[in-house]
Amino acid sequence: MRLVPLTPPAPSRPLRDYAAIGDGRTVALIGLDGSVDWLPLPNIHSRPVFARLVDEGAGGCIGLAPAGEYEITRRYIPRTNVLETTFTTATGVATVTDAMVTGIAGRLPWAELARRVDGVKGEVEFSWCVQPGTMLRSAAPWTERIDGFSIMRIGHVSLAVTGHEHGLHGDPDAGNESIEGSFTTTKGSRHLLVVAATEGEPLRIPDAKNVDRGIDRTIGGWEMWSDEFSYEGPWADDVQRSALALKLLLFSPTGAIAAAATTSLPENPRGGKNWDYRFAWVRDLAYTAHAWVGFGLREETHAAISWLLRTIRKNGPEVQVMYTLDGDAEIGLEKHQVPGWNGNQPVVTGNPAQGQLQLGVYGDLIALCRTYVEAGNRLDIQTGRLLADVADRTCDLWRREDSGMWELPELRHYTSSKMGCWKALDDAQWLAEGGHIPDNGDRWRAERDRIHRWVEERCWSEKLQAYTLAPGSDDLDASVLLHAPTGFDRGERMSKTLDAITERLTTENHLVYRYTGMDQEEQTFVACAFWRATALACVGRHAEALEAMDALVAQGNDVGIYSEMIAESDGAFWGNLPQALSHLALINAALVIRDLVDDTDLADR
Repeated sequence: MRLVPLTPPAPSRPLRDYAAIGDGRTVALIGLDGSVDWLPLPNIHSRPVFARLVDEGAGGCIGLAPAGEYEITRRYIPRTNVLETTFTTATGVATVTDAMVTGIAGRLPWAELARRVDGVKGEVEFSWCVQPGTMLRSAAPWTERIDGFSIMRIGHVSLAVTGHEHGLHGDPDAGNESIEGSFTTTKGSRHLLVVAATEGEPLRIPDAKNVDRGIDRTIGGWEMWSDEFSYEGPWADDVQRSALALKLLLFSPTGAIAAAATTSLPENPRGGKNWDYRFAWVRDLAYTAHAWVGFGLREETHAAISWLLRTIRKNGPEVQVMYTLDGDAEIGLEKHQVPGWNGNQPVVTGNPAQGQLQLGVYGDLIALCRTYVEAGNRLDIQTGRLLADVADRTCDLWRREDSGMWELPELRHYTSSKMGCWKALDDAQWLAEGGHIPDNGDRWRAERDRIHRWVEERCWSEKLQAYTLAPGSDDLDASVLLHAPTGFDRGERMSKTLDAITERLTTENHLVYRYTGMDQEEQTFVACAFWRATALACVGRHAEALEAMDALVAQGNDVGIYSEMIAESDGAFWGNLPQALSHLALINAALVIRDLVDDTDLADR
C-alpha cells in the first residue's frame, strides 16, 4: 500500500548545508541549523535511525540549536573530523562540538554521538530533541523507562539518551516518541548531550564525564592520524580535508570503502536517478589506495587491498563492480515508500548496477595491486595467481560490449572500457616482468597493443577531433580523460579531446558534465572536473590545469565537503555525499599536478 502524506513535505535543507562526522563505522550529517538529519546505526549501510534527509515528516533527527534567532560559523577542528559550530545570538555566544566518539584503541564497540556545548559569552538558551525515525517506514520508535533511564527502541536498535547539565524534560516513558530538553549557557558553562546505540546486543549507558573526555580523545585520535598523513604540495588544506573525508568512508570492521555515506539523494530535480552508494566499488577502492600510498598511509592501504582480494576470492570467479561493505556480492534492490529529499523519488536501498559487466574493473584491480607493489610491498602466491587469471580473462573479454564506467543499460563498446582493459594488461605485464605474478606476458603484451590499435582506429573521430564515447558515436565522454594519467595517451589526440570536452561539456567555472546530453538530464559531475584538470597537466597544458584546479577547490561547501554533483546554475549540491569519487579526484589531481608542474608555477598554492 502506498503511503500518501496528508500535506506536502516541507522543503528539505540544501545539501550544501551538511557537514559529516564519523567513527570508522557510521557517518552522521549535521545541517547548518544544528540538526543531525542522517545517521544509520550502528553501521553506515544500516537502515538510518535518523533520516530526516529523505523523510522530512517521519525520518527523525537530533536537533540542537538556540531557541531564538542566531547566526553561525562553523569549521572542522583542524586536522580532525570533529565539527565545531559557533552560535551567536542577541544575548550571547556558545560553541557546539560534535563528534562520533572513538575509543582508546580505535572505534568503540557501540555508536556514540556526543554534542558538547560551551558557553563563550553572555547567555544562550538552547533546546534539543532526540526524535528517532521509522527507519524508512519499517519500524516504530518507542521509549521505556528502566532503572531511572529512558531507553529508546527502533527495530533491533536501542538508544540511550543522557548527558550533563542538559536539562532533560520530565521522565520519558512509553508515551514518548521523542526525548527533549533545554538549557541556558553562560560564560564558561559546559553542557553535554549524548546518544549511544547498539543493535541486537546489550546497551551500555554512557557516563557523561567519560564521554566528555572521549570527545577530547577523539580529537587527539584524528590529530594523530593527520600526523601520519604526509603531503607537501599545492592546495594542501584542500587535499588534507579530502583525505579526512575519505577516512570517514572507510568501514573499519572490514577495510572496505563506501562510495558515499547516503542513499537516494537525487542527481536532478525530476528524480529517477536516485541510488544507494553505501557499497564498495572496486574502482573507488583502487583510486583510494593510490591516494593512501601517496600519503604514506600504510594501514589503510593494506586493509583495503586485503579486504578486496578476500572478497573476490570468496565471491569469485568473476570480479564484480561492487560489493557490500561486509564483503558479499548479493546486493538486491528495495524501494521505500518515503517522500525523498524535497519529495524526489525513489528512495532505495541496494543498487541495480551489481552484476553488470564493466570491463574497467579489471584494470582497477590490477592497478591497485601494482600501486601496492610500487610502494615497496610484495604479493602473496594466491594473489599472483588471481591477477594472472584476471589478465587472461581481460584478454578474452575486452572485445565484448559492456555497461561502461557509467553503468549504462545499453551495452556498447565504450571507449573508456577498452582503455581500462589496456591498463589491466599493461600493469599485468609490468607485474610479471618484476616476478610478482606468473608470467604470461607475451600474450598480455600482444593483446595490450591490439587494444591500443583498436581504440586508435575505431574510437577516434576525425570529425570531432576527439576520442568519442564509443566507435561510430558523435558523443563525448569525460571518463576518457582518466587515461591521460594511466599513460594510454598523453599526446596530441588526448589534448584535442580535451579541447572538445572543454567546448561541449565544460562550464565557465570549469565544472564538467559526464557525457554528451547530460546537461539536459542531470548536474555536472564533480570528479569529471578534476579529471579534466589532471589530464590538462598530463598533456603539458599546465597553466590551464592550474586555472581549473584553483576554481574547483573553491567549489566545496563551507567545510570542504563535496557531493557527487554540482549545479551549473547556482552551485547547489546534488547526489550522495560525502562522495568518495569527488574527493579522490581532487586528491589525485593535486598529486599529478604537483609531480608534473614546476615548483615556481605552484607558488602560493
